[in-house]
Amino acid sequence: MKKNLTLLFALVSAGVFAQTNVEIKGVLYDQLSKTVLADTKFKIDDLGLEATTDNQGNYKIEVPEDAYEVELTVDGYEKVKQPLGEQTILNFFLKPDDIKSEDIDLATATITVQRNKAAEANLLNMQKKSTQIVENIGQVEMDRKGISDAAGAVAKMSGVTKQEGTGNVFVRGLGDRYNSTSLNGLPIPSENPGNKNIKLDLFSTDIIEYISMYKTYSSKINADFGGANVDITSKRYDGKGFFQVGLGTTINSNALDNKAYKLQDGPNYFGFKTTKIPNNVLGGYNFENSLNPVSKPSLGGSFNLKGGKSFRLNNGSKFGFFAAASFDSNGERLQNGVARTVDAHGNGIKDFHTFTSNKYNTNTTGLINLFYDINPNHKLRANSILINNSSQSLNEYNGYVRDINENENGLVRRGTYERNTLLINQLLGEHNFSERSEFNWGISFNTIKNEMPDRIQNTLRYDENDGQYYLANQDASLSHRYFQELKEDEMAANLAYSLKFGVDNSTYKAKLTVGYQGRFKERNLEANQFNLKVNKGDVAVDPNNLDGFFNQANYGSHFLISTFDSYNGTYRPQEYSGEQTINAGFAELEYHFSDRFMAIVGLRGEHINQLVDWRTALSQGKNEFDQFEILPSLAMRYKVNDKNNLRFAASKTYTLPQFKERAMFVYEDVTEIERGNPMLYASTNYNADLKWEWFPKQGEILSVAAFGKYIIDPINKVTIASSANDQSYANTGDWGYAIGVEVEARKAIIDNKGLNSEQVTIGLNAAYMQTKQELNDDKVFEETYFNGGRINTNFTFEEDSFTGASDLVLNADISYSKKWEKGGSVLATVAYNYFSDRLYSLGTETRGNQVDKGFGTLDFILRSKLDKNIGINFAAKNLLNPDIRRVQDNLNGAVDILSYKRGMNFSLGINYQF
Repeated sequence: MKKNLTLLFALVSAGVFAQTNVEIKGVLYDQLSKTVLADTKFKIDDLGLEATTDNQGNYKIEVPEDAYEVELTVDGYEKVKQPLGEQTILNFFLKPDDIKSEDIDLATATITVQRNKAAEANLLNMQKKSTQIVENIGQVEMDRKGISDAAGAVAKMSGVTKQEGTGNVFVRGLGDRYNSTSLNGLPIPSENPGNKNIKLDLFSTDIIEYISMYKTYSSKINADFGGANVDITSKRYDGKGFFQVGLGTTINSNALDNKAYKLQDGPNYFGFKTTKIPNNVLGGYNFENSLNPVSKPSLGGSFNLKGGKSFRLNNGSKFGFFAAASFDSNGERLQNGVARTVDAHGNGIKDFHTFTSNKYNTNTTGLINLFYDINPNHKLRANSILINNSSQSLNEYNGYVRDINENENGLVRRGTYERNTLLINQLLGEHNFSERSEFNWGISFNTIKNEMPDRIQNTLRYDENDGQYYLANQDASLSHRYFQELKEDEMAANLAYSLKFGVDNSTYKAKLTVGYQGRFKERNLEANQFNLKVNKGDVAVDPNNLDGFFNQANYGSHFLISTFDSYNGTYRPQEYSGEQTINAGFAELEYHFSDRFMAIVGLRGEHINQLVDWRTALSQGKNEFDQFEILPSLAMRYKVNDKNNLRFAASKTYTLPQFKERAMFVYEDVTEIERGNPMLYASTNYNADLKWEWFPKQGEILSVAAFGKYIIDPINKVTIASSANDQSYANTGDWGYAIGVEVEARKAIIDNKGLNSEQVTIGLNAAYMQTKQELNDDKVFEETYFNGGRINTNFTFEEDSFTGASDLVLNADISYSKKWEKGGSVLATVAYNYFSDRLYSLGTETRGNQVDKGFGTLDFILRSKLDKNIGINFAAKNLLNPDIRRVQDNLNGAVDILSYKRGMNFSLGINYQF
């Protein structure tokens, strides 16, 4: 029975880095003849190895450590598939498929070993073996928990919360300014002029293999770091060809009444339309979009395509691709809400007792991933990602506005449409010149465009005597149309050369890595607000037919259009530009003192130059700072035994102010107004972590971590001491610190493996934190001088927490999964997330702090496969539908300043794989 068996490894992996192997063994049987496949020689093509079964049919081979499934296929036999897990003894029984065994050619046998770094067990194994402290979440876990984007995925990690209504996250109580985001190790720009990081919910799980969160710093990471670096690894496919198509729909419980669901005119269903400023905008009323709300369907939908294939070429090289395209939309209604700005006594400055918001969001994503393995030592990879994201909101505020609508009869309506278009292009390479030396590199060019075309706002008051609404005319800006456009281009490069010492087979005594990283960013923002100044006195209007007044016929005689800077019918926009250049060199030495104890010592030198140039309604000017930082880091791992690790890490980093925070540019919302501070400067951070990990079985973990951060000159958002309650940014004190403990546990309480496998798993992670910082009015006053004056803050407290910091963050889930021999499967998950109260804004002028009240969310996810081709998915999210509240903690009690309910979201989808 001596036949050739070809062992083909299908590499379903997101990385191109060298793997270590584990041994599997077992016996090959012919189930019909009850005999073994004895003395059979077979080859492992991808690794260039050979193996032979003995006279008892026993085989022994090595497979990559991230292998999770072994499949045996022979023409004429039923396919046999077995999970690997910790069980490394696999016996295969070949069952004839209505064919006599003597008619079967065993030379057609193919063993396929599936590798997937996105599998939970494999990501835990990576975490276990890494010297750095890292947490991972992969595609498998994201599917199990019904996660649709990167923001939702990161929010499931310990010590992480997602900011309500945004794609921003807080890590260990530290928000956007302290975190960084990268894709395949290369930086990506932000779509928002107010944020350092891109919204993570722009990245759908269709294009993600796994996400790594580095809560400790290493010299290979950009040093603008305080909370964490989130690195997204895009999908890479290496295997047999496949193609999948999916359809879905979603509905929000608050938006079931389509008659009440209205949005602004202009944007289309797919989120690609852009409205331009009309020609001769100051010479007539020529705007394209109507001011009247438009009824639109609230039912969301989704459509996705994905596929991939790899090819082995005649010269032994390999080429593969993965492509995905998707469109997702959802309608949402925030209701039962209030929105207020109040003074220290709780009296309203703006007091809207009714707040309702209709929202509609879209995300269109396209990805192409190519890889070319010239040979096992030289590999190339290319990624291109296009994301078009849009969000619409029509907000209505009813109530009191001081000096405008003081009888609690005001109506403010704002319609906002934002469109973000992000293009990412990356090229990466890995070259192993010998068993001792390797060179890794990556370059990227990214561009992003953020548009807010034709934001509309109208302010009215209601007269109870005649039952009419009247346009408010105390200020020209009470009715306006606003256009904003941001463009940002960024180039980045990573180069790293590593040399190993004391190499012995797959182990080494030491490794020295030296490298360079560069990041070159240019940003330009332009904004135009066209005020519709009513000049006719009291004008009665229909709120749902404002076009009846604002039209070309009434232009000039009833209202005029003005802007902050115009001359002879032309206008100049408010604008700022920013340039940032970062050049860094680093060296890192990894040393193995023994097979149990290892350490990495790193040193990074980084030169930062940031220039901001602005011309706004407040002032005109420019500001530049230039600094050089020396940043050491240390990471140690002690392997207590094969299942336990002790880890320690320490580092020095910094935190940069952002372009928007240093430009004298006014950002105005209905209840908030903020402006920049050109005198801001960087904070310095000192970080330390201590962690214990226990891995009882593959796919299981119990860990406890303690962390501490000491921050010099922390930056905060503050309320300026003034009648307008404007907000700005300042280095608010000399010091601040954050300390905390994190716990993570993952356990399989039922784990029956085999052809009909069944599993029940539970997971829990929690973090408890305490943060404190000095608040120093004199420091802010002395260090801040611009626009002819200084910032006065008059902090209510001398010390306080960091904004965004919750004392307690908790995530828990329980999952049931079952797989059947014929390819069907079911996976059900219940997931719970909770965060306690967190500080939104610091109090001044005896006003209390603004605090986001804690709440919990409960989700149910059901994913099933009817067979190997058809899948049906269902999700019910936010089942508890809690009140979402922001309060101002004044001395005479807490006052709600923002509250609403999001409603429950239900979605249903079906997919078919060819």
